[in-house]
Amino acid sequence: MSGGNASGLVAGISIDLKRLHETWMEIVYPRQVDADETVLGKWTPSSRRSRITYRLWGIAGVPVIGLLYPFVLLGYVVRAQADRLDGVAARLGAIGVVGALAVLWGGLSIVAWDQFTRAGFIAVLAASLVAVVAGLLAYLFRRVGGRFTTVLVAYPLGVTALFLPPVVAALYSPTIADVVFAQSEAVAKWINTNLLDVFDINDRLRRTYDLRGVAHVGMWVGISVPVGWLVGFVVTLANLVRPSRPE
Repeated sequence: MSGGNASGLVAGISIDLKRLHETWMEIVYPRQVDADETVLGKWTPSSRRSRITYRLWGIAGVPVIGLLYPFVLLGYVVRAQADRLDGVAARLGAIGVVGALAVLWGGLSIVAWDQFTRAGFIAVLAASLVAVVAGLLAYLFRRVGGRFTTVLVAYPLGVTALFLPPVVAALYSPTIADVVFAQSEAVAKWINTNLLDVFDINDRLRRTYDLRGVAHVGMWVGISVPVGWLVGFVVTLANLVRPSRPE
């Protein structure tokens, strides 16, 4: 990495951290974010007591910012991909989105009809239909709703539209299963170990449920909602720290 690139990276990180800290300060105090160049300027406390609480609040935000900034960086990457998909969807329109998903998952259904049993073909076809409907709903909620609707509804539906059919197909194809189910088990182990290790929830799940067959589908359908929310959360953070340029 050249010196110029390194200094530019450091400057970008400094700007991000400054804006994050200003956002934290504005939770309690007025005129903090991007207020330096305004007529009124940044608000500062006047009394000794208020200056102490102001500084303490600023110090309290340091670990919070340290925890959030990796998600901001992830948000930049996810936002770039989401913007590309959103741009493609905007150019295609609702009918185009339905058509593209129908072609994509219709092709998978044709393969299932040729390679799988009748039950396998019906399962993949049903998953493909669900994915197409989910994709259409994701497009509509993204277009007619605001940020809250996009994060709460559109992103989870988008994840379902992209991942449900191949997971169902993996139930009937050893080749696909080797990839999808191996990843499913790795994801399930990580969730159990890192996210559900409270009140013995993970131990109860291991004793009660076995991740086999259709359980993989249930797991991925269940994951699509929090994954969609996580995507929306990191993209929202990225937009908060470094807003997208208007097209």
